[in-house]
Amino acid sequence: MASPIAEDDQEKPLDPEVEKVRRKLVRFVGINLGLLFLALMVVIGALVYKARNAPPATPPLAGDIQTPAGEPISGDIVLPVGAKVISQSLSGNRVSIDAELADGSRTIFVYDITERRVIGRFAIRNK
Repeated sequence: MASPIAEDDQEKPLDPEVEKVRRKLVRFVGINLGLLFLALMVVIGALVYKARNAPPATPPLAGDIQTPAGEPISGDIVLPVGAKVISQSLSGNRVSIDAELADGSRTIFVYDITERRVIGRFAIRNK
């Protein structure tokens, strides 16, 4: 006579209705895992696409200009001959210079420090 413990260890065949439910559950889990894997691949693909097509880095601001330690930034701002600087103002990486020209008119020059060039010239006129 077999021991009762040995009989419980052997698997009994499932009821056909329970087997149908188990198969549906296995199919459901397989489909969901496939969809999850597909969604993960789409996200990774989007990240790679964004990384490869990222816009170029913006030019550094005046505070980000690389200079040797202990040495100041230097350069020339060229104004017309005979111009006198009335005032100046600094905003970020741009300097605006209010100058009186040789003919007595006034002009505002806008100079970009990072590009090291005059980017704007505005004449001041009285109405």
